[in-house]
Amino acid sequence: MKYLIVIEETHTGYSAYSPDIDGCISTGATLNEIKHNMQEAIELHFEGLQEEGYQIPVPTSSTAYLEVPV
Repeated sequence: MKYLIVIEETHTGYSAYSPDIDGCISTGATLNEIKHNMQEAIELHFEGLQEEGYQIPVPTSSTAYLEVPV
């Protein structure tokens, strides 16, 4: 399944989260690192959910850009 992740630039690199996966976040120094770290975080998060008997959340988020005159 594909999950949307939101990547935000910080003072020290990047942070990311997925709107579809409560409590799953990660950080990284570069864009490549944050994508890799978030992939690992999601996989570990899902392993924990399965071990505790919870279902894996179904991805439902989407994105859109709006052009706003400035």
